[in-house]
Amino acid sequence: MTLQPEAIPVSLIYEDADIIVIDKPAGLVVHPGPGHPSGTLVNALLARCNDLAPLAGHLRPGIVHRLDRDTSGLLVVAKHDTSYAALADQFRQRQVDKAYLALVRGTPRLREGVVDAPLGRHPRHRQRMAIVPTGRSSRTLYRLLDPLSHCSLLQIEPETGRTHQIRVHLASIGLPILGDRVYGVTSSLFARPFLHAASLRLRLPSGGMAEFSAPLPLDLQRGLDELRRPSGPLSRSASPSPFPLPPSPSP
Repeated sequence: MTLQPEAIPVSLIYEDADIIVIDKPAGLVVHPGPGHPSGTLVNALLARCNDLAPLAGHLRPGIVHRLDRDTSGLLVVAKHDTSYAALADQFRQRQVDKAYLALVRGTPRLREGVVDAPLGRHPRHRQRMAIVPTGRSSRTLYRLLDPLSHCSLLQIEPETGRTHQIRVHLASIGLPILGDRVYGVTSSLFARPFLHAASLRLRLPSGGMAEFSAPLPLDLQRGLDELRRPSGPLSRSASPSPFPLPPSPSP
């Protein structure tokens, strides 16, 4: 497969000689793969800067970490192999601070907590991830930001970066993400999971610490504003939860 530059609009947060920081929109796949040969973030970036770090692989040049297709927010990309190695080492040593915003059904018992549970492929549904004894160690920190009726806005800080980690971990403690049709719970207000990579703090390859932030995109902000309205569908006077229980896949 040959990668082609494509004129796909992306929101640039920061750029220097070493890296690019993007606010990825929901719906955009990060790099080409089965079912997505083109129309990805990599194709968009190649149209902007011609070359990306080849050390990351032929189909994902420059990609140091990824976001799910329907997750929006901050993503850092390496322009050359030296910066890729520097960034990859920071991620490997867990020296990069990432914070997400997630809206979940329910309210955590504690204002702050940790989910420490190994993740691997679901034993029967191979396209899904699950908590399995033989999985890779995974830790997710959460903090309650705004308790609403029937749901809560959380700040999430994943210490590890496993596939679908936040979505699976939150569902496992009874806090499924709104709009997540796989692990969470459907919602008329959100057409995709309410999960946004809001801040990123790392050491620049050129030296010095840098912190970046990305506001909630309009689709998530509008739904959240609706939930916060006193007369909205989730006003504090509302009684039964409008969010159905998600289906439980067979073990």
